[in-house]
Amino acid sequence: METETGQREHLQLHPEATARRDAMTDIDWESFRRHVQSQLADFLSGSRAAIDRPPEHGSPFWAGLQSALSGGKMTRPRLVRMAYLAHGGSDDRACAQLAASFELLHAALLIHDDVIDRDFVRRGVPTLSAVYRDHALKLGQELEDAEHAGQSAAIIAGDLLLAGSIRLSSLAAVTGPDPVGVIEAMATAVVRSASGELDDLLYSLQSNTTSVANVLDMERMKTAAYSFEAPLAAGALLAGSGTQAAAQLGAVGRRIGIAYQIIDDVLGTFGNTLVTGKPVDSDLREGKHTILSAYAATVCDFDAHVRGFRRGDLDIAGLRQLLRDCGAEEYARNLAAELVQKALVDLGSITLTDAVRADFESIAHYAINRGK
Repeated sequence: METETGQREHLQLHPEATARRDAMTDIDWESFRRHVQSQLADFLSGSRAAIDRPPEHGSPFWAGLQSALSGGKMTRPRLVRMAYLAHGGSDDRACAQLAASFELLHAALLIHDDVIDRDFVRRGVPTLSAVYRDHALKLGQELEDAEHAGQSAAIIAGDLLLAGSIRLSSLAAVTGPDPVGVIEAMATAVVRSASGELDDLLYSLQSNTTSVANVLDMERMKTAAYSFEAPLAAGALLAGSGTQAAAQLGAVGRRIGIAYQIIDDVLGTFGNTLVTGKPVDSDLREGKHTILSAYAATVCDFDAHVRGFRRGDLDIAGLRQLLRDCGAEEYARNLAAELVQKALVDLGSITLTDAVRADFESIAHYAINRGK
């Protein structure tokens, strides 16, 4: 932050941070991951027990939730833990609860996103929508009604996970010095993600591609807010960082999160389906407004080519090649790298241990160099 004299000063950790920090650094990441997985398992078993039904009741539903909570990279829990350690947190159970709450939120939003996008495959496996769609088809329902049934089941599942996320983050929050701050960080993330999702929907209804600035703002709200900014801010607040320190960490996460989503756009068009687990033509077929299409609209008549694609004058491979030829992929990757570089510069103004700083840098570089 800037001092009154205009000089940049380093944001310091709490005085107790150095003494308290060591209590949790002995817990390695794999051990902490197991703590988080245990919290998620407890959520599922507790939710299932609460409905007071036979074990076989709704088995596909619970299996779908289990699948939604499995196989992820656990980036959000890692960010929560990094911020918590950076500010001297020592209650590993509370930290794991908060970390797990972000995994529940992530799974909820992905399930709802699949409903919105009418996607029936996630990470290479059928979604909950697909499972219940197929179940309805076996019962003799027409395809349209079967898909509606599948989407309905997915909405219910997403709502359940969202409620669990708020509950678990609240349980963690009340153990710390600033419960309201932690709860507000989570609530703000949900609101911002909803706003970004709505923007994504509304842009897809437009006949012309929106601007690069609008796409970046949408990606900040839809993804960066809950996946990077809020986990860092909430983790810091849980440890007692204070609002200013939490906001500074969150701002670093915001840049990395936008970069992450930019690369997601790139992989959504140029990635390997066998690696990403999703078809690489869905964004183009659905008319998604991504950083690729927004940039292409500024350097070539991309909207006209999209209209040609919809008329059948151009196939999906040709549309993809057009994006590459006009420099959209290169532009997107360079922009993501620039955002990460700025985030790491900002990180330099925050006092961190070497281990925590290395974790930050590792996640930042992974965000722009990943294959899925």
